Order: sequence, then C-alpha cells, then structure tokens
Amino acid sequence: MNAHIERPTYKYDKPPPETRPLIQRLHWVHVILLSTTPLIALYGVLTTAIQAKTIALMAIVYFISGLGITAGYHRLWSHTSYTASYPLQVFLALAGAGAVQGSIFWWGRDHRVHHRYTDTPRDPYDALQGFWHSHLGWMLVKKDRRRLGYADTSDLKTDPLVRWQHKYYPVLVLLFGAVIPTSTAGLLWGDWRGGFFYATVLRMVLLHHATFCINSLAHTIGTPTYDDVQTARDSWITALVTMGEGYHNFHHQFPNDYRNAIRFYQYDPTKWFIRTMSTLGLAYDLKTFPANEIEKGFIAMRIRELKDREVRLDFGSPVEKLPVYTEEEFLDQVKTYKKQWMVIEGFVYDIQPFFNDHPGGKALLKGGIGKDMTEAFNGGVYQHHNAARNLMNTSLRIGRLQPTF
Repeated sequence: MNAHIERPTYKYDKPPPETRPLIQRLHWVHVILLSTTPLIALYGVLTTAIQAKTIALMAIVYFISGLGITAGYHRLWSHTSYTASYPLQVFLALAGAGAVQGSIFWWGRDHRVHHRYTDTPRDPYDALQGFWHSHLGWMLVKKDRRRLGYADTSDLKTDPLVRWQHKYYPVLVLLFGAVIPTSTAGLLWGDWRGGFFYATVLRMVLLHHATFCINSLAHTIGTPTYDDVQTARDSWITALVTMGEGYHNFHHQFPNDYRNAIRFYQYDPTKWFIRTMSTLGLAYDLKTFPANEIEKGFIAMRIRELKDREVRLDFGSPVEKLPVYTEEEFLDQVKTYKKQWMVIEGFVYDIQPFFNDHPGGKALLKGGIGKDMTEAFNGGVYQHHNAARNLMNTSLRIGRLQPTF
C-alpha cells in the first residue's frame, strides 16, 4: 500500500553501514519481553476462570495506562501540545510507566526522531521498511545511535519529573505495571490469578500492540487527508485501536495540535480526556493549528484527488485537434452530403447519433440542421445544463467553424 511513496532525499539520508552481526544487535530484554508475554497471556486465558470484576479492572487499567502513553508520553512530552499541571503530570508519568513501554525520555526521544525523519533510514520505525519492522521489529535490535537521526530533547533532559521517572523506571514498572493490578484483584475479591494474567499480562500485551499500531497500521491503512508525501494515514479503524491516535495524517501535518481528530464524529478519547482536564483546571494552553491552514491542506488534497480523477475521463477530442470548417464547407456538407450538422458557440456538432435520444424531440433538432443554434441552446428555446454540454463535447463535437471577420 505504501509502494507509491517515494523516499524523501536528504543529505543525511545515508547512515553509516551496519557492521554488527545480528546476534550482537539483538535487544534481549525486548526480545524476551515481547515474545514471552503473549504466550503467558495465552496460557492464562486458557487456564484461568474469567471474573467480571477482574475484566472490569483490566479495562480500567488498560485505559489509564493507555492515557499515560497517548495523553502523556505522546501529546504532552513528545509534542508539548498542551501544558499539564504538576498533579496531572505525575498521574500521566506513573500511568505511562504502567504501560511498560519505556520511560518518557526513551519514548519521547525516538518519537521526535520519527517525526523529523519520517520514512527515511534515520527514522527508528521507518514504515518503508515494512509493516513488521515498524510494528515490532525495530524494538528487537539495539539501535546504533549513529544510524538514527537527532532530535532535540534538552527539555526532557532537564525536566525533574522526567528525570525521576527515567531513573526509577524499573521500580515504577514493577509497581504500576504488575503489583498494583494483580494485588487489587487479589486483595479485594481474591482473584490473584486473574489479576496477574488478565489485568496485568494480557492488558499489557494488548496495549503494547495497540500502541505499536501507531507506528505500523497508522502508516498503512487509511487516507492521506492533508498530504500524501509521507506514509501517515487517517483511519477510523486505527483510531479505535489506538485510543484516538488513528488520524495520523492530520497528526503528522500538525504535530503540535493537541487533537488527533478534529471532526465531531471522529473517535479521539485522548482529546476528550485532555479537554476534560482543561475544564477541571488541570491542563491549559491547549494548542490548535489555525483552522484556515488546516482547511487549506484539506482542500489542496481534494483538488489533487479531483484532478487525478479528471485525467481519467473522456472529454472528447482536444479543441486544438479539431478540424476547422469554413462556413461554405459547413453548408456544403449539410446540403450536398446530407450531414446533420449544426453550430453552437463556434463548434460544429453532428447530431445524427442523438436524434432518437433528444429530450425535446426530433423536430427541434431537424429545425436546427445547417444553422447556428447558439442562442436557442443558451435559453432562446431551452437553457441547457452542463450534462448536455459535456455529452455534446464528448460524443457529438466534430470540428470548429472558422470565424468570419
């Protein structure tokens, strides 16, 4: 689906060659985590009874930890699309740790590089390297920072909360990603196994792949609503999977906008959460790109789409290729060769194929043979519509009448 996307050409588009053997490049922590957790989740689903309370807990933890990624890691820290109060920042930092997707700094750094070098070898999850690579493969190998692009992360490096979360990330992951979900189900209603297998492991696996879809699915299916230079696409399907991050073409065009979806009918719970926090006084300075510029991008793409459709239509022979008849030649063809021709607006039309289909009847057409029917065509008898003009120019127009001066 992305085959038509041409890789942008940059002077930094050729990273140094990779010389390390694959076995040395494997990121074993990620390989083990991302390969064993789905198997553990599957085992748990097959061997552990489902309790409604535990499934409800799983959904709640999924949503909270998901917001930690979408509203926190992504829209707050990666793109600074709004400002959060300190309590909200703490909530999102802890929720994001519970998603088990790395620290704010690690996640935000790679995401900023992705936006700066989208669809190039400098992009950590370059979609042009295939769905598998952008979805999961890029995390299974240790990144050679020389081969990746650079993005400014000085604000993240100097943010005390980001530094704290990065420093204590392993402890926070264990606490908010595993201990709290498991013990909640275990202590409150005695479902320790369900708390571990459903609210912890299965929830983590599902959220992992939902987030990974932002890098893969959002660059594969959907429409290029605002620009088609990059692979990012808008898709309601991806939006449903990713808690509103599916309008990715919009996001890549206007990355500092706190919204991913701007239409009232588009699904973006992350936007609704941020807006709610703003109403409660916990978030402010919500950034939006000027509506006028957004509409320009939308209209420009619609014009391009219409032009692409237009070139596939038959508009008849180009005017400059039509033969030119003098008035004498035109009349001679009608009188001598019995041609059923008439003139409208300087063009010669052969109306013979249309005799039986003319809505006004044959008599009107017969009365116009050999004559200039421009006035009658344009309201003297009937004001013809574009449909009539298009049909005549495609099927009936055969030449031009030489002007007389």
